[in-house]
Amino acid sequence: MTSPNPTQALGKLLRSAVDTNLAFIRKVDPDAAAELDGIRRRTITRPGIVVVGETKRGKSSLVNMLVGVPNLSPVDAAVATASYLEFIHDPTHSAHAYVPGREDPIPLALTDLRDWATVLGRMPDGIRPPRRIEIRHSAPLLQYLTLVDTPGVGGLDSLHAEVALDAVERATALLMVVDASAPFSQPELDFLIEASKRVNFVLFALTKTDAYPGWRTILADNRGQLQAHAPRFGTAPWFPVSARLAEVALTLPQAASAELIRESRIAELQHALVQLAGKGHLLQQANVLRSIRSDIIRMDQAIGERMRATDPDPAEIDRAKAERAAIAARKRTESRQWSLALNTETQRARIEATGRLRGYVTQLQESFMTRIDKGEDLKNLPQDVDRALCALSVRLSQDLEFRFRKVGERVLAQVFTPAELHSVLRQLNARLRHAISAKPRREGGGDNGMIVMSSASMVMMGTNAVKMGAGAIGVGSMAAGAGAIAIPVVGIGIGLAAGAYLIWKRKSSTDKQQARTWLREVLGESRAALSDEITHRFTDLQYALTLALDEAIERRLQQLDAHIATIDKSMAEDKAVRAKRKSALAGERETLRAKIKHVDEVLVRVRQLAPAAPAEARE
Repeated sequence: MTSPNPTQALGKLLRSAVDTNLAFIRKVDPDAAAELDGIRRRTITRPGIVVVGETKRGKSSLVNMLVGVPNLSPVDAAVATASYLEFIHDPTHSAHAYVPGREDPIPLALTDLRDWATVLGRMPDGIRPPRRIEIRHSAPLLQYLTLVDTPGVGGLDSLHAEVALDAVERATALLMVVDASAPFSQPELDFLIEASKRVNFVLFALTKTDAYPGWRTILADNRGQLQAHAPRFGTAPWFPVSARLAEVALTLPQAASAELIRESRIAELQHALVQLAGKGHLLQQANVLRSIRSDIIRMDQAIGERMRATDPDPAEIDRAKAERAAIAARKRTESRQWSLALNTETQRARIEATGRLRGYVTQLQESFMTRIDKGEDLKNLPQDVDRALCALSVRLSQDLEFRFRKVGERVLAQVFTPAELHSVLRQLNARLRHAISAKPRREGGGDNGMIVMSSASMVMMGTNAVKMGAGAIGVGSMAAGAGAIAIPVVGIGIGLAAGAYLIWKRKSSTDKQQARTWLREVLGESRAALSDEITHRFTDLQYALTLALDEAIERRLQQLDAHIATIDKSMAEDKAVRAKRKSALAGERETLRAKIKHVDEVLVRVRQLAPAAPAEARE
């Protein structure tokens, strides 16, 4: 009788753990379960290995050598400001930049990457920096996985860490890059701890080993820091590498390069990544299970608070009553102040958005007027104007999304302390979802007019949400449904109606003056419609946030009332009744902790999926 395949057995164990615990969470917290189900349903076509680390640690040089193409990912002292590079397998070589405000990606030559992805590059005038650049290449490694090169996690701008975390959202596993010059920096450790709340597997690459003969000491120090600050990674595999030696080897004849390639140890890391990528589905299941664990821990903490209420402490009831009185007082005395702050912020953002719209339309008009004056391809002018208006819709929607998030961030920071946020976030999201989804879809224009316009409100979650309270509570503790404020995002569509084409054919197709008049009318009507839509959208936002804030405050007051009532009841009860209730809660908590223990045991066994480190990098 043949023994079962260890990997298959591990996959069965993972699926069972995910199914069992997710079913449990569905019963006690359907909202959290819905978030976890969304993570679980993500499909993996090719596992994604996201390369992360501090600036100037050799990430891009390492990525280039893993792919086998020097200088493909730009190597520069200045890092990408707001983009990450995604390397995907394709027999043909190409690159595309995904730029905010543009409907379609911008095709690039591979030689353009330095200009588009580094601070020192020179981008075309009027083009915003891309959030993501997709690079398609025939490198052998990319047949097995997608490789993502991210900006540094600290460096000159904290935005780098935000962009890197955005890439981590889609990671199957992380490759954390540090160099051999010094042990972990604090930003590196902070980023690793935050990223590991999303991803279960992390491999480490220690770069520049050729330049620092004492790299083994640094490696030992790094392991010690992991044991102290992130013990889960204390036994994670390390791969000492030298991208420089590998790059030099590529310039030498094959007979002379073999020794340098061996010393670079790049091949060992390549093989490890391919081995890990072959287990991509299991890695995804492990990521889901780690998210489940975070939610069960949150439930355990909530039961702990209820248990403390059954063993009343006079100081605790005094504290709860003081908090309740403070919130009620703030509601009475500061409601108008909050309302004015929300009104001020929305009006300011609306004016800024309208100003940006004016600039966008002016640019379009100047461009098309120049084309009319030169008599260039007037026949296709309506089609080109229509495409330009569609692109304008996308750009405006993205601009408004950004401004909506900023309004929410500024106003909520004035209303709630970080400690209060943890209690209200989930209810706030529910209220926003309801308020925005209840708004009817607006349709504007028609075939008889010059433009046609449609718009729909929706709620954007996850990476596009406003992260609040990270410094005090930790984003990871709120990751499943309670870690982000959901802000309504606009989906605006505008284009030429049939009437605009009809007027063009009648009057303007052969006369420049009529063409100018037609263009002014089209763009004027478009701007007026979009300005009106901006006003409506900020009204929607203000309404939704007002309702959400009111309900969040009321719900918090109700929670405190219930907590105080529980303590009062416990103080009035005799010891036997309190002991019985506390025993019941202890039973619930024991069940939760048994689940946490089981999940931890499964995740420990899942570590078998990690590739083995080279012999000289093992403890």
